[in-house]
Amino acid sequence: MLDKPSPKRTNTRERLLDVAESAVLEKGFEATSIEELIAEVGITKSGFFYHFPDKTAMAHALLERYLTREDAMLDDLFNRARELHEDPLHAFLIGLKMFAELMADLPNGHPGCLVAAYCYQDRLFDREVRALNRAGVLAWRARFRALLDEIVALHPPRIDVDLDAMADMVSALVDGGIILGKVVDDKNVLPGQVMLYREFVRSVFPG
Repeated sequence: MLDKPSPKRTNTRERLLDVAESAVLEKGFEATSIEELIAEVGITKSGFFYHFPDKTAMAHALLERYLTREDAMLDDLFNRARELHEDPLHAFLIGLKMFAELMADLPNGHPGCLVAAYCYQDRLFDREVRALNRAGVLAWRARFRALLDEIVALHPPRIDVDLDAMADMVSALVDGGIILGKVVDDKNVLPGQVMLYREFVRSVFPG
């Protein structure tokens, strides 16, 4: 029988990932060093390599954990919205408003887009990390396309619209809103973009 990892070892690994995520979102993967991570966590370099054989392995674990948490967050948010209204259009509009409120609470409610941060430095990663990153982007497309398909079934759009492109707009505005908000030092940019998308959805679908 395999020994279970001790709580201390598990906590150290999670602490490393927490510190690494904050650093990557703040300044990028390349500028984040193993030395600064072990100094922050209070372990030796051999302690780091006990948990991750190299920095790329940490990148994979970091992204995998991030995508799992992100999926759970979005599931919870849009499920709660659906409980508030049976109509898929109105539930989506409620969900987008809740999403905007969550984005307004950066970095507390949601730390930023790790998928985007990885995309900016794609050349640094191996095929496995690139594939996982791509899967994260496509998962957002599939999620929001499914919500839009439900809406179209009851509320035909006023204009001819590419639903995949409309689903991708969520990723584009979130990633772009994070960057723009940092550049202009205004945390209201991102939620403002989400609310603008909400108005676009309202204008496309009568109901």
